[in-house]
Amino acid sequence: MTSKLSGTGVALVTPFHKQGTIDFGSLELLIEHTVSNGVDYLVVLGTTGEAATLSKDEKNALVGFVKDIVNKRVPLVQGIGGYNTQEVVDQLRSSDLDGIDAILSVTPYYNKPTQRGLYLHYKHIASASPVPVILYNVPGRTSVNMKAETTLELAREFENIIAVKEASGNFGQIMEIIRNRPKGFMVISGDDAITMPLIAAGADGVISVVANAYPLTFSKMVKAALKGNLEEARKLHYQLLPFIDSLFADGSPGGIKAALDVMKLVPNNLRLPVVKVNKATQGLISGFIADLKEKGIEC
Repeated sequence: MTSKLSGTGVALVTPFHKQGTIDFGSLELLIEHTVSNGVDYLVVLGTTGEAATLSKDEKNALVGFVKDIVNKRVPLVQGIGGYNTQEVVDQLRSSDLDGIDAILSVTPYYNKPTQRGLYLHYKHIASASPVPVILYNVPGRTSVNMKAETTLELAREFENIIAVKEASGNFGQIMEIIRNRPKGFMVISGDDAITMPLIAAGADGVISVVANAYPLTFSKMVKAALKGNLEEARKLHYQLLPFIDSLFADGSPGGIKAALDVMKLVPNNLRLPVVKVNKATQGLISGFIADLKEKGIEC
């Protein structure tokens, strides 16, 4: 499983019609855009997919649709997490995870658990999950950081906890996990902008936002870095870096949806409380897309 989930995963956005319903036509277009351009796997119902704003029925319909369109061409990871441990466990037991290769489970947010609380939360999830588990540490969104020692304890004690998506931005913490992880445990970048240096330090890939828009170029960068071709990886990294920064300048997924709209892949519609980027950021994003196109970088 870990070999299937190395490289570039895409945190798929959820396209919406102007009236707010899921735009399945645009979602199919986006899936084909990413899969045909070399990404290694897809992630549905993540933060970038605005999962927090989707109803249970919408989530089920979206996951079922993605399974049908992907048709096992690439692995699928489904986001299942929350701040109520028992509710997450119940969801795991009631979900149809046939065709899902792993779940991505974010650390509990809002209630700010201790490290002991985080450990017990994931212990219950690992015990209940019929598929492998990827931990997701993103303290900028959850207000709690899962420390390296907690991640490593979970990795050593539960065979079905196979990876961590690390979005703390803390290089020291991430490298401690890489240095001390058990054999086969993957460290996945949760930040597009630092993926290349993290892979150089020993990380196994990324779950990416920018790869919604530029799957081919970003996947080439990741593959080059994983092969140790750092000169090529650096070149691609710096070509995309200003654009990546612009995507997060005014909130995500607002930035990537603005970009996908310019590229005529997904309409720029979001659900509250997420809103469109401001005009200045929109101008930056549009400008970078035009510049990349001029340089021959189109996807």
